Amino acid sequence: MGEPLILAANLSVDFPVRGALGKKKKVHAVSDVSLTIEKGKTFGLVGESGCGKTTLANLLLGLVKPDAGSILFDGKEITDISQKQLKIVRRDMQMIFQDPLSSLNPRFNIFRIISEPLFIRGGYTRKQMEARVLELLELVGLPASSLHRYPSDFSGGQRQRIGIARALALNPKFLVCDEPVSALDVSVHAQILNLLMDLQKELSITYLFISHNLAVVRDICQSVAVMYLGKVVETGNAQTIFDHPVHPYTQSLLSAVLDVDADNKRERIILQGDIPSPIDLPTGCRFHTRCPNARPECAIHSPELREIESHHRAACY
Repeated sequence: MGEPLILAANLSVDFPVRGALGKKKKVHAVSDVSLTIEKGKTFGLVGESGCGKTTLANLLLGLVKPDAGSILFDGKEITDISQKQLKIVRRDMQMIFQDPLSSLNPRFNIFRIISEPLFIRGGYTRKQMEARVLELLELVGLPASSLHRYPSDFSGGQRQRIGIARALALNPKFLVCDEPVSALDVSVHAQILNLLMDLQKELSITYLFISHNLAVVRDICQSVAVMYLGKVVETGNAQTIFDHPVHPYTQSLLSAVLDVDADNKRERIILQGDIPSPIDLPTGCRFHTRCPNARPECAIHSPELREIESHHRAACY
C-alpha cells in the first residue's frame, strides 16, 4: 500500500423522512463504511443505483456531515473542523459531475465558468485569471477561442472537458469523478477517460471513480469497493476482485459485464427479488433476501469485513 490521502473510518449517515401517518423514519444511506484511498491512485466505487455511492463521496468532500465516523484528509481530521477551516481544505477537493450540461451555468461564458473558483478564493487579478483559464483550456484539449463562448455552443464531450478544467482550477489533490462519462456518447467515452488518466500522470491527482461501467473500472482503477444498501460488501485490489470475486453480490455484478470472449463464456447470475428499502432494512446481512447462498445465520447476524487474502476483504459468511 502507498501513502494514503484519505482514511475514512466507520462512516455512517442517516437522512430523516416522514412515513405513513407522519411517522418519523430514516433512510440509512451509508452504514459503517471504512476505506483507504492512496495518493496518486484511482479508487473505484461500484454498486446498484441508490446504494450510497454519491452520498459517500459527499461525505468525503465534506458536503454532508456524518452521524458517526471520522475522515482523515492528507493527515488532517476534517469531520469536526469549522466551516472556515473546511473551506480552506476543500480547495484540495473537487468534483466532476455526471451531467456536464446541468453542471455548467448557461448564462456564464467559459472564462467565467472556469475562473469562478479563482474568483471565490480571491487574490487573483483579471489578467492572472485569464492566463490560468487559457492554460487550463490547453490542458484539457480545448482551443483558446473557447474563452468567450457559452456551454450551449459545445458538444457533450467538450462540456465535460470544461467541467474538468473548472475542477482543476485550484490544483486539487483529490477529484471525485461521479459517473463522468455516463451522460456522453459512447464515441467520446475513451477520449474523456484517456484525458483523466493523462491528467493524473501529469498532475499526480487522486481519483475516486464512481461508475456502473465495470469494464472501465477494471481498466483504470487500482482499488475497488463494492457497495450494497449503504454498506461495503467487498473491497481490495481491483485485479484480484475482478479475477476472484468472493461476495455473492460482487459475483452477480461481474457476471453482467459484457464479454467478447466467445470461448470462455461467463455464467450469468440472475438475482431474485427486489432490492429492500433503505428505510426498512432487513435484519442480519442486508443482501440475504436476494443471496443464492444465504444461510440461516445470514438473517440474524451482519457479517464484518474480513481479510480473504492480502488487500482483499469481504463481508460474507
